[in-house]
Amino acid sequence: MRLAAVALASVSLLALAPSDPPALPEQMADTGGGSQLITAQAPREDSTSGTLTWWDRRDGHWVKAGSAAARFGAKGLAEGGSRKQGSNTTPTGLYDLPFAFGTKAAPAGTSVAYRPVRDESWWCQDNDSRSYNRWTEPRPADCRASESEHLIAYKAQYAYALVVGFNYERPVRGRGAGIFLHVNGAGTTAGCVSVSEDAMRRVLGWADPARAPRIAIGTVSGGTAITRY
Repeated sequence: MRLAAVALASVSLLALAPSDPPALPEQMADTGGGSQLITAQAPREDSTSGTLTWWDRRDGHWVKAGSAAARFGAKGLAEGGSRKQGSNTTPTGLYDLPFAFGTKAAPAGTSVAYRPVRDESWWCQDNDSRSYNRWTEPRPADCRASESEHLIAYKAQYAYALVVGFNYERPVRGRGAGIFLHVNGAGTTAGCVSVSEDAMRRVLGWADPARAPRIAIGTVSGGTAITRY
């Protein structure tokens, strides 16, 4: 009788024990409709570091495929819809990943569209240009070099990169251009998300365009909480 009582008490304690919280993507309002997702989460809006995690949708649930330490903008994060160009903030929100590029050859297993960076490769950030927030080869006459990125000049950071679809489909002048997921530099970014070179190789080998991968960027809580997106 005493053993039965102990067993019953143990079962009761297990029933009362808190269960593990749902995986982060399962707490989100939207994950983009695909079966792959990258989350880039920072503790607060003023944080310059956090965690990048990539997930697979399997049997109705999100399963972690990998994770790495991440860096954000020098001024933290800002709501993507109201972000200002030159603010050194990383835009929060849910975005597609139009294509990848790099100063190095695509890692083994890469299936996303991958563009090699050449001497004439630029990313136009000139608000007055028709090529605003676009890859250009060569740089067009109406896109000032002083307002753009000569991609090959960033051999380490752009060894491997994924374009984040922030302000990309229908660019709004002044909101920001050239937001990427790329390799770490010496410190924080000007608004991109960065991880180690090894992590970028793993992400590129994992991402499958047939599974419509997206990236969600946000904070743990508050107005820019990743779960809002």
